[in-house]
Amino acid sequence: MIESKLDPRIVRTRKLIMDSFIRLSRIKEFNSITIKDITDEATVNRATFYYHFTDKYELLERVLNEDMIPKVIGQINDHNEINEETITRIFISITDFQSSIKTQCMKSFESFKSNIETIIKKEMEQFFYKVLLEKRSGYSEEELKIAAVMLSWGIYGATINWQYHSNTPKEAYIKKAMPFITQGIGFLGKS
Repeated sequence: MIESKLDPRIVRTRKLIMDSFIRLSRIKEFNSITIKDITDEATVNRATFYYHFTDKYELLERVLNEDMIPKVIGQINDHNEINEETITRIFISITDFQSSIKTQCMKSFESFKSNIETIIKKEMEQFFYKVLLEKRSGYSEEELKIAAVMLSWGIYGATINWQYHSNTPKEAYIKKAMPFITQGIGFLGKS
């Protein structure tokens, strides 16, 4: 499927299908949304849908990658250092996004959750690796990649823990976690 970025009809139709899918996700479980539901909502035929997307799973991936997640990723990539402010802003951006998507697409959130997690963790890993590579000489590429994975997975895990198991405001939650993130295991030995 070759798409022309110049043809506004293609762009509009694709956006129409994606927006229709988002609207349906608010009222129906992802597994029960059919191609017919999407085409009826978008007022396009099946051939038009299949011109743009191979199936609803590709549509979901594109909606997440092109419409929902770029806002979060943009906020992550706005930083060029790893410090308390950066980690706090990333944590808050992700928790705000998760709350928003859970509210907007309540019926389908559970189906989207693993896709969202994979995409956000991957983007955070790339961000942390890039910053570490620029700022931390003396470490091997493998060590920096491991650090990037631990930071991204740890922060994402904390957002999930906050969402499901905490009554603490998100700002206070991340502030409590910050010494463990910034000072690492050495913080545990201090009294």
